[in-house]
Amino acid sequence: MAFSPDYRTTARAGVGAQAGIVDAGLRAYMLRVYNWMTSGLVLTGIVAYGIAHSSLRDLFWHFAATPYGTMTLRPTGLGILAIFAPLAFVLVLSFGVNRLSRQAAQGLFWAFCVAMGASLTNIFFVYTDLSIVRVFFITAATFAAMSLYGYTTKADLTRFGSFLIMGVVGILIAGLVNMFLHSPGLYLAISVLGVLIFTGLTAFDTQRIKWNYGQLAYYGSQDDAAKRSVYDALTLYLNFVNLFQFLLSLTGTRSSNQ
Repeated sequence: MAFSPDYRTTARAGVGAQAGIVDAGLRAYMLRVYNWMTSGLVLTGIVAYGIAHSSLRDLFWHFAATPYGTMTLRPTGLGILAIFAPLAFVLVLSFGVNRLSRQAAQGLFWAFCVAMGASLTNIFFVYTDLSIVRVFFITAATFAAMSLYGYTTKADLTRFGSFLIMGVVGILIAGLVNMFLHSPGLYLAISVLGVLIFTGLTAFDTQRIKWNYGQLAYYGSQDDAAKRSVYDALTLYLNFVNLFQFLLSLTGTRSSNQ
């Protein structure tokens, strides 16, 4: 009996096997990204809480009298450095991810998380601990839902990317302007827009990471994947932290000394 192979069946089986490998690799990669992000958030929270509830807080923040006879929270010189330090780490990681070694990228990520924790210490002076915990869990639920949507949706979210980035630039400019205007209305508008923008960015960035993995799987090395996972974790981390801060400004309960 003659045997005639069906090359189409063989080809389909090969494509299916390759797709299965890519899917398994994608799940492992996304798990690595979320592990980095979660670990970073835990470290940030520990640092922020530890500084706020110890004598170290006096190195970063102090209460000063205003001309109106009230007290306001002001950063010290070290506190100002802590506020701007995370931006420096983000720039180095963003522009140097392809040139940094894996160990350097990972070390910078941990250093960034520590610096971010120091910069967020003031929230424990402004808001009650219970309020911070409540808003954190609201943020976590919102982030998880939008990240899951970004991972599973068939819709192309890239068309929203430019609008979301423009929105981030817009709220940054508005925030700088409001540092001089001190307008409660503008502050509220910035907070509402911030929640909407970073909620959308969570879904957008999750889908971008998923789609970019295909190219990374075919053309990148294991070292490239390890470094890229740190950068992608940083992106999701920033979405989470910004969403948390804007939600806290909207729904947080202020402490009695505010």
